Amino acid sequence: MFNQGNMAGMMKKVQKMQADMKKMQDELKKKTVEVSVGGGVVKVVMNGEKQMQSLVIDKAAVDPDDVEMLQDLILSAVNQAMVKVDEMMASEMNKLTSGLKLPPGLF
Repeated sequence: MFNQGNMAGMMKKVQKMQADMKKMQDELKKKTVEVSVGGGVVKVVMNGEKQMQSLVIDKAAVDPDDVEMLQDLILSAVNQAMVKVDEMMASEMNKLTSGLKLPPGLF
């Protein structure tokens, strides 16, 4: 059984972790990732909430006879940016939970 001292200590740790997670989430909202594809002709900047902040398309990527290529470049850039945001978030979460023995899938 748990004694009250252990339970109180565990509750303090949980509360601190919740506060740290909230702070981390607020900080991630402000961070951005940048992805460039097609030799730099399409660039996407995305924040930690997976909202695109900017999309830059070089004139060299605009070919009225090959719109599909431009569409593919944009899709690729956006998808890569989302992966980078996920990696950034996982890295920050790992820093926050390192040393804790959490069951798989909890965070």
